[in-house]
Amino acid sequence: MYEIPENKRRWSRRILLSTGGMGVVGAGAMIYQAAPGFWQQYTRELRRPVSPSPKIPNPSEWPDQGLHAAWLGHSTVLLKVDGFTIITDPVFSTRAGLHLGPVTLGVKRLTAPALALANLPKIDLVLLSHAHMDHFDLPSLRRLEQRVTTVVTASRTGDLLRVGQYAGVHEIGWGQEQRVGPATIRGLEVNHWGARLRTDTYRGYNGYLIQIGHYRILFAGDTADTTKLTKAAGSKHIDMAIIPIGAYNPWVRFHCTPEQAWRISQEARAELFFPVHHSTFQLSREPVTEPLERLHAAAGSQEKRIIIHEIGQEFKLS
Repeated sequence: MYEIPENKRRWSRRILLSTGGMGVVGAGAMIYQAAPGFWQQYTRELRRPVSPSPKIPNPSEWPDQGLHAAWLGHSTVLLKVDGFTIITDPVFSTRAGLHLGPVTLGVKRLTAPALALANLPKIDLVLLSHAHMDHFDLPSLRRLEQRVTTVVTASRTGDLLRVGQYAGVHEIGWGQEQRVGPATIRGLEVNHWGARLRTDTYRGYNGYLIQIGHYRILFAGDTADTTKLTKAAGSKHIDMAIIPIGAYNPWVRFHCTPEQAWRISQEARAELFFPVHHSTFQLSREPVTEPLERLHAAAGSQEKRIIIHEIGQEFKLS
C-alpha cells in the first residue's frame, strides 16, 4: 500500500490552502496573468453546449473471454481482457482543470463521455499515465473509489489520491512492473512531462505495457515523438497500441503528430492502432477532425488496422 510522505502532505496542504484562500476570482486572475489565451477560451466556452457521444458502448454484453475495448473520450479507454476490467486516465468531468469547489477552471469538453460513471462496470484496475488534469481528473477518481479497485500510477503521483479508498495504490517508474490480479503492468518511458502545477516537477509520467494471458496492449499515455517505445514489445508482437494523435499544433514538443504516432505503433510492432487524445477537448489549434484524417493518410493501405474512429465505438478481439 502506498503511503504519502509527510513532506508531500505538507506541500499538498499548502497548495490547497493557498488556492482556497484566493477563491475563484483570485485563481482566475492568476490564470489570466499567466495565460490570457486560456481565460479567453474559457469565457467563449461558457455558453457552448457539450455534444452527446456519437455512439454508446454496452460493456454489459462483453463476455469474460477475449479482448474488448471502447473509447469513452480523450484518453479514457475501457478495457475488458479475459474478464479483467481496466480504465485508463478516467476523465468524466465537463471541464478538465483546477477544481475550486463547484467551479472548474479548465477546458470544456466538446463531446460528452460515451458512458456515465454510473454506467461503468466494476473496475478492477485504474491505470493513470501522469498527473496532468486532462488525464488525472480528481472528481472522476473520487467517484471510482472502491475497495475492489486497484490503481497503478506514475511515480510520485499517489499523494493526489485518497489511497485508503482503493484496494491498493501502486506507483511504478520506467522499467518497473506491478502485478494486479491476472494483469502484469510495466512502466514505459515516453517523451512528455509530469508536473501538475508549475512547481511539482518531480512527478513521474509513464506509458504502459499491459499483459493479460496472451494479450499484450500498449497504452502510451501522453507522448511527443519518441523512439523509446521501439523495444516495448520485446520479442513478441503487441495486439493493440493505444496512442495519442492530437494537440500537436503548436505543442509538437509535447504531443506527437498523427504521422509520428503511426510510426511509433509500427516500430513497437503493434497489430492494431487505437487512436486517442483527440476530438474531446480543444487543447490546440488544429481543426478537430484533422488528427484522424492525417492518421488515415499516414496509414495508407493499412488503414484497416485503425480500429476506432468515433467516441463510444467498441472493438473486440477474440
